[in-house]
Amino acid sequence: MVLESSADYLLPWTVILIVLSVLYGLWSKNIRSTPRRAMVDLSKVDTSNPLVNRHVQKEDIRLDSVTVSKILIHPLKSCRGTSVPEARYTPRGLQYDREWCIIDAETHDVLTARTLASTVLVHPRLEIDPNHPYGGFMIVDVPKASGDSGYTSFSVPIKPTPDVLASWPHITDVAMFKVDIMDGYIVQPLKPSDPNPHHILSAYFKRDVLLMMKGPEDRYAEGTDAFPTLEAYVKYQDAYPLLIASEESLQAINDAKDRAVDADDTDPSKVSGIKKDKWNKRKIEIERFRPNIVLKGAGVPFAEDLWREISVGNSEQSITVVCRCARCLLPNVDTKTGERDTAVPYKVMMKFGIDRTRSNKPMFGCNGVPEGNGVIRVGDRVTVKEWIEEVA
Repeated sequence: MVLESSADYLLPWTVILIVLSVLYGLWSKNIRSTPRRAMVDLSKVDTSNPLVNRHVQKEDIRLDSVTVSKILIHPLKSCRGTSVPEARYTPRGLQYDREWCIIDAETHDVLTARTLASTVLVHPRLEIDPNHPYGGFMIVDVPKASGDSGYTSFSVPIKPTPDVLASWPHITDVAMFKVDIMDGYIVQPLKPSDPNPHHILSAYFKRDVLLMMKGPEDRYAEGTDAFPTLEAYVKYQDAYPLLIASEESLQAINDAKDRAVDADDTDPSKVSGIKKDKWNKRKIEIERFRPNIVLKGAGVPFAEDLWREISVGNSEQSITVVCRCARCLLPNVDTKTGERDTAVPYKVMMKFGIDRTRSNKPMFGCNGVPEGNGVIRVGDRVTVKEWIEEVA
């Protein structure tokens, strides 16, 4: 009898171990990347009372009529947004969106309307010129510091040349929420005789501030419960590349506001602190929530909460809906006056339920991550490619 060599004997087991190792790697990767499902049975959700639960069943949604109704770009963070008929996008969000921000000159903290409501009255306008060496200019209209009517304006290049960028100080300690550290260029006048952004903005805010343009360093978006290993990058957005909302969801908030205006002290629709005379005929505008993509046509509110992956128009690129958006008090700031309301819409949104995993905040809209480059246009049809099974 001829005995097999030890090498011949071990070879099949080596192959088996390699195959098992590969299979385990693929399985574990799929487990890490598969969205976690919240343990709520949508079939048992009562949608008749929006003050109790905000969710709908996907069978209620009119999928054949969901379209893009508005596109909003906010070039200068926390300042007035601009409605556009179309916009290019990359995995980092809409082109020009949140590419600039205002920071405290000493601490380098990003200033937003959360703490500085008058930020919303600063109006950036994009004058795009593909034939210009700088790609055009962002014109920024700042209310006069004297309190007189009118604006003081300055302009900055949209796409500074390498020579221009080399002349601007580059810093790496721009802070968002005290913990998220980013880089950026301190924007300078192109010529000494040009209006100085820092002088104009500092006079308006009555504090020393700097205008920043996002630098080249990657800023990572945090993973979500559904995508703990998320690989996404952002500019000066709060957290994710895109914010998506719908007209139907906004209407639900406005309907709840109207009920609160009419409610007496025993009515569960009551909202404490609401100024009934002020809100009797006023509507909450979508601009307060600072979305990028506004949709309409689903026929029910909060349909977007049920989507995991969508595509827009004829694009083959998908947008992954990574999480709902937890809201702060910023939408309480009137975008036309800069005045902060004590109740609307924050306390109204609390009637629709809160996310107990995210500081007990109300939710409105969803955060999205594009998988590639493309163009989105008003009127584009939205296709739902994947649903989440359940929503918290």
